[in-house]
Amino acid sequence: MYLADETWPDLGAYFDEESLAIVPLGSTEQHGPHLPEGTDHMIAEALAHEAAERTGYLCTPTINVGVSPHHRQFHGTMWVDAPVFRDYVESFSRNLTYHGIDRIVYVNAHGGNVEHLQEVGRRLHETETAYAIEWMWDESIPDLVDDLFTQNGPHGGPKETAMIMHIARDLVHDDRLEDARDGGLVDMEDGDYRIHGARTFYDAADNTDNGVLGDQTDATPEKGTELFEAASDQLVKLCDWLDDQPFEDLMPEPHVHERER
Repeated sequence: MYLADETWPDLGAYFDEESLAIVPLGSTEQHGPHLPEGTDHMIAEALAHEAAERTGYLCTPTINVGVSPHHRQFHGTMWVDAPVFRDYVESFSRNLTYHGIDRIVYVNAHGGNVEHLQEVGRRLHETETAYAIEWMWDESIPDLVDDLFTQNGPHGGPKETAMIMHIARDLVHDDRLEDARDGGLVDMEDGDYRIHGARTFYDAADNTDNGVLGDQTDATPEKGTELFEAASDQLVKLCDWLDDQPFEDLMPEPHVHERER
């Protein structure tokens, strides 16, 4: 069920029976010369809609702009400051709880959002408002990603390229895959990410001239389909697991002093 397509009486019927919402989040940022800037939010939206269709759980509209200032040197990248993003996500999450939602799955496809979504989840958990968890699609299927790609790369690499080949084939510039590989950083071990234990970079442009990592020529639509189906399965299982948990079991443990009484 997609929230924006429904009428309020029909949504009321959902809230009478269910208390889980799926929220897709991504970014609008550079993904190299071969992928659209909407890559992350397109992946999140496609996975969230697939899970909602398969389960019947409520899916909200997609959050398209995330925490992406580390890609700012490349044309068109959009971002919001991290505190603004956290407050915004927390605010609309509390809005969902007003209607009866008490558990939320943030379907995330942008690494820059991870720690901020986890912080929002912590806030909602601490106040016993809701149980909200961040889910990153590739982290749900790490073995498959490793099996499919020799040089994956965390940004604009073959896994994201393959996923967009599956989701929006016409938006991938096949004629630029070699340029993406040759103008980026193929092997992460070749990058100077840390010196004497300190992280030495702030922006993507510090590590790669064209903004991407990995070997994009290793991507195929077939691999994208395999990734999409496997990640969707994991998301469906997560939603079903979360829906089955008693709310009180999801809330914080009491202080040890209270437990000792």
